[in-house]
Amino acid sequence: MLVTIGTVMIYSSSSIMAMERFDDGYHFLKKQVVFVLLGILLMIAVSRLPYYHLRKVAYLGVFLSVILLSLLMVPGFGVKVGGATRWLRIGGLTFQVTELVKVAMVIFLAHFFTKKAERVREFRVFLVPLIVTTVMVGFILLQPDFGTSVVIVVVMMFMFFVAGCRFLYMSGVVAVCIPACIALVVHKSYRLERFLSFINPWDDPTNSGFQIIQSFISFGSGGAFGVGIGNSMQKLFYLPEPHTDFILSVIAEEGGFIMVTAVIVLFTLLIVRGLMVSMKSEELFGTLLAGGLSIVIALEAIINMACVMGLIPTKGLALPFVSYGGTSLIMSMIAIGILLNVSSHLQTIGEDTKRKDGRGAAPELSGRTRNQRENA
Repeated sequence: MLVTIGTVMIYSSSSIMAMERFDDGYHFLKKQVVFVLLGILLMIAVSRLPYYHLRKVAYLGVFLSVILLSLLMVPGFGVKVGGATRWLRIGGLTFQVTELVKVAMVIFLAHFFTKKAERVREFRVFLVPLIVTTVMVGFILLQPDFGTSVVIVVVMMFMFFVAGCRFLYMSGVVAVCIPACIALVVHKSYRLERFLSFINPWDDPTNSGFQIIQSFISFGSGGAFGVGIGNSMQKLFYLPEPHTDFILSVIAEEGGFIMVTAVIVLFTLLIVRGLMVSMKSEELFGTLLAGGLSIVIALEAIINMACVMGLIPTKGLALPFVSYGGTSLIMSMIAIGILLNVSSHLQTIGEDTKRKDGRGAAPELSGRTRNQRENA
């Protein structure tokens, strides 16, 4: 339902702009339909691949992520858009590397904590994923991409907590991250401008505060029931790139409070179901994997919606399943495929435990699985 809403709204929000730029009002729609079909096929394929096989590629995923992030710094490979080099061009393909990095990091952390389940409270075990995450965040900040860095750090902290790491170690990381974030905001003038415009966008209505003010106008114009699909005024070159990060603003104008509420409810249901799969998993790897992927989707959705509503400073994060963009949609659909596989594995376990053995007793979990579950 989210993908369907997104596809319709991408056409509605981009058709005028596409006609102006490419002389084809269906330009963005046609590309998004291809992304949707490819995403669905990959979701189905991944959902049929037993999720525990992902442990075999955990380290490979991290290594590949580092290589691709490094290539962004190489002239001819990295594509600079809006002052940030976040897209990689190889041959005729262009994709956003950080979307792959987020999924790869979740798989790596889930595998590592499962492998070290008996020693998870040791500082050495805590230090390894912290170093790997720091390296990844360092590369991402070079793009620069502050929003994605925050998402990866929060996901890391969530998985530290679920895996059972010491609270003292996690508190130390938080104590370092808070002043580091403040320093990063103050160090870059454009980040400081975004923060100041978040406090009062009308101080600079034609520059740093322009986008969020146009978003406010979209929300205000939509009212309770919206102006109708296709009737948005803000998409007529007032709201910059309305089909990407600020697509919820167009949804608010054309569908009103009702449609925005429906989108929020759909995301809430999806995230709650993902966390339920995580909590019910009988294996630590499944718990961490499903929980980490659910939190990634949750953070991206919450940050995007909070930005367009003016609750936090603007960030360049897409709204999962809804915003235009092939890499974001495909990787999000792959994440859903993994969640589906973990969920189907739970169903298989449930059916097996209902069957009685020859003595009338249900089969027990192995000692290793019990220990992992207790740690989770």
